[in-house]
Amino acid sequence: SISGGIRNGSYDLGLACGVESMSLRSAGDPSSLGDVSDRMMEHEKARQCLIPMGLTSENVAEQFGISRERQDAFALTSHQKAARAQKEGLFEVEMVPVTTVVSGKTGSSQPLTVTRDEGVRPSTSLEGLRKLAPAFKENGTTTAGNSSQVSDGAAAVLVAQRSKAVELGLPVLGVLRSYAVVGVPPDIMGVGPAYAIPAALEKAGLTVDDIEVFEINEAFASQALYCVEKLNIPLEKVNPNGGAIALGHPLGCTGARQIITLLNELKRRGKRAYGVVSMCIGTGMGAAAVFEYPGH
Repeated sequence: SISGGIRNGSYDLGLACGVESMSLRSAGDPSSLGDVSDRMMEHEKARQCLIPMGLTSENVAEQFGISRERQDAFALTSHQKAARAQKEGLFEVEMVPVTTVVSGKTGSSQPLTVTRDEGVRPSTSLEGLRKLAPAFKENGTTTAGNSSQVSDGAAAVLVAQRSKAVELGLPVLGVLRSYAVVGVPPDIMGVGPAYAIPAALEKAGLTVDDIEVFEINEAFASQALYCVEKLNIPLEKVNPNGGAIALGHPLGCTGARQIITLLNELKRRGKRAYGVVSMCIGTGMGAAAVFEYPGH
């Protein structure tokens, strides 16, 4: 990792970047998997790495009693928080407008500048969410409304040794205090943050109560709710400006995007504070990192 390279003296600064275009290639397309080895298919746990993500959400909901009603309510809150943040312009400081050329309805090409996330739906209601059919299994609880969206995005974070940042006159938005990666059963991969967060907090010498803001990925409402409740995190501390259900979850982009959102939120609060970024990872992992906003 870049932070590890900086710590061992390999370099002084680096860009941590991530990009994903989920709209161009569906994970449901068998050709997107590439070659799957016979040895992998021989082992049950390894085969579970191929379980569609939506079914892992259903597994979490069933095993831990996360009802459809609670998932829909969580999704509604995500959209409400994101809509408020978008209306107040909170995302403008962390976003770069992208200009491209698209084909119009008449076939002619025209320029288009994207300045905001398109997935936020201020008009979302519980009534509307309740009408959506299960997306992955009959009588399931995971729907298009309480899951993250198919979305595209990119994000980048500049990571530097403090002395180099000072030398170059770079603003220090936050300090990486610790990080952890854990393994969990692939068939319930969404529980990853519930185990990665305690591991990262222990390394930092902190507890849940010490953390001001948690940015936890919302791949599905089922897994996000499980993680929040497992760790007894007050909901008001979680994704205060909405999460992936509203903003989107371009997989390779999510970690950097969450860090950017977290550090800017801590900066707005204007005091020294700690924040956590965490996400589940397909195939059965979880990752988390603890950041400190220095409060200057």
